[in-house]
Amino acid sequence: MNQHVTPDLAQTGAQIAELRRNVLAEVKKVAVGMEESVDLILAAVLARGHVMFEGVPGVAKTLLAKSVAEALGCSFHRIQFTPDLLPGDITGSSIFDRNKGEFVFKKGPIFAEILLADEINRAPAKTQSALLEAMQERQVSVDGATHDLGNPFLVIATQNPIEQEGVYRLPEAQLDRFFMRVLFRHPNPDQEMEILRLHGRDTEKVVRVTGPQSIREWQVRLQDVQASPVICRYITELAAETRRHREVFLGMSPRASLCVLLASRGWALLQGRAYVTHDDVKRIAGPVLNHRLILRPEAEISGRDASSVVEDILSRLRTVE
Repeated sequence: MNQHVTPDLAQTGAQIAELRRNVLAEVKKVAVGMEESVDLILAAVLARGHVMFEGVPGVAKTLLAKSVAEALGCSFHRIQFTPDLLPGDITGSSIFDRNKGEFVFKKGPIFAEILLADEINRAPAKTQSALLEAMQERQVSVDGATHDLGNPFLVIATQNPIEQEGVYRLPEAQLDRFFMRVLFRHPNPDQEMEILRLHGRDTEKVVRVTGPQSIREWQVRLQDVQASPVICRYITELAAETRRHREVFLGMSPRASLCVLLASRGWALLQGRAYVTHDDVKRIAGPVLNHRLILRPEAEISGRDASSVVEDILSRLRTVE
């Protein structure tokens, strides 16, 4: 596909591709087999989106989030969600200062550049809503005062898909606030052998390879990544197919289409390119859509999931160069 890009944008693509290699090298010091997940997180960071991690306990979800934050040079906080967690425990609250004789705002753990909301589905709906509102508005309001959360601001939420007791399921409208969902599975035997070898000795420390200022500059350049009318048409056809697919009850929304475009741009930059290809869309569509499509009950009973439906649609979509 012939694309015309400016030299400075091409240089930005080369810099971000180098960033990707450096972050992967650092994460590999402590986590095994996480290359794909790291790429998805970085694409979300560039697109200013939030990420849902879903997987059983013990597959290094927390370790990965902390390692990426360290490599990116971003501040990191972790909140363990529990049934008794209150919105103020996340956002912060006003406390009376006796020395000043007035109430002062004490920031909560949400004031971090990368926040890990661990087991988000264990908190009640009111607390979930407080976090999701902050994710959308990138600010919190306490006692009538608004506090900016800054940029970068990335929420990585985890949930265990197995446990059903003591959890509060996120409604589809709230799940849609997450830019993408990354699925974690058990490592293969070779990866598990490497995990045992790696953690049988002192692990190396993850080293910072960039910082928030560079991230902000690259986020601005994301909009300059070229997506031709052919690519935009491909995404709209994908959306249309999800809406009329016989196994899908609720297909892609326009916001989902926009997220696919933004994620594809981020993925292209991570590969060192300043233009989007069909392969970028194919590669990123699954994680962006696997929590947004609602399947018909009979499809779920037969063992189908959103990821397999997206793969089926992409395999039949015609690509035009």
